[in-house]
Amino acid sequence: MGFLNKIISEPENDDISETNYLEIDDMDSSHQGKFMIRVETLSEFSDTSIIQEYVRNGDIVWVRIKPLKEKDITELKRSVDRLRKTCIAINGDVAGIDEDYLVLTPPGVSIHRR
Repeated sequence: MGFLNKIISEPENDDISETNYLEIDDMDSSHQGKFMIRVETLSEFSDTSIIQEYVRNGDIVWVRIKPLKEKDITELKRSVDRLRKTCIAINGDVAGIDEDYLVLTPPGVSIHRR
């Protein structure tokens, strides 16, 4: 029997009834990652306070800015400036993703730019 025939042919001792399964317990929360990634929507200027708090607490935040962009561009500029200043103050990072998202990171996390 050739090499290819050995690969293609059925195994001789195929006993499906003796298959062993491993039961997995619930995940242990003590091994959680170092950073939490949050997704938030910026609908009005007051939402910046919540987003600032998340970044200050060490979370990475994806911010959807489209609702405020469509509603009031001046408020959007104020909000983005406030979030940017917060990131600078804590040595974090901020970047625009496409036209509808911002990413804010805490200290120790940087955003790769091309």
